[in-house]
Amino acid sequence: MQGSLDNDDASAVLEKSSVEVSKVALVTGASRGIGLAVAEALLNDGFAVALNGRDEARLAGVVSRLEESHPGKTLAVAFDVASLAAQQAAVAQVVERFGRLDLVVANAGVGTYGRVDELTEETWKRVIDTNLTGAFFTVKSAAPALKGSAGMIITIGSLAGVNFFAGGAAYNASKFGLVGFSQAAMLDLREHGVRVTTIMPGSVATGFNDRTVTEADAWKIQPQDIAETVLYLYRMPARTLPSKVEIRPSRPPRG
Repeated sequence: MQGSLDNDDASAVLEKSSVEVSKVALVTGASRGIGLAVAEALLNDGFAVALNGRDEARLAGVVSRLEESHPGKTLAVAFDVASLAAQQAAVAQVVERFGRLDLVVANAGVGTYGRVDELTEETWKRVIDTNLTGAFFTVKSAAPALKGSAGMIITIGSLAGVNFFAGGAAYNASKFGLVGFSQAAMLDLREHGVRVTTIMPGSVATGFNDRTVTEADAWKIQPQDIAETVLYLYRMPARTLPSKVEIRPSRPPRG
């Protein structure tokens, strides 16, 4: 019958579905940059990881590569974080596949800059809907699965959430809002055993905003540095809550 599995394929599916996991994470914006580095670090630490991205083809390629070294421990969940329904469906898919959810890293973001008098309505909405509303939808969708299980939510903010700059009206607004939202969510959810923290990096060497990373970016924070910070925060005793972490390059260029 068309679409049926032969014995080898059926055995592979059974083996993949029966992999036992003790820690499960969902990372948004995980097909590149910080999100991908975080996903890889979590997999290497023993997590099963659901990776999110909007570009289905790119995400599928990334997950296929990671699955080779971490069989049965990856899941692609393609959605736009600006959709609450899509995020709720993704969380349900993660729990159905792995049986639990322990850590959520809300990393998806866009960076579009321009003078406030030149910003279009479309640009403003895209930045706010992704960076701020998208993070709210991530937290709202994941919170029920994390309550009562010593779960953790980490939002990836920015030092642009405390330092404004010319041309940053939309981006600053989204990141200032994300910092405030994350701190309020921390107060709301800690009584349910869910720790919420935000990481606020300075300059990171990624392809964010379609940049090309070169040797000239070596002085910047590397995506792997943020990934190590995520692991450090998750490993802290459940009684301890570092609610906001600022990270800067240790030796930025002068001038």
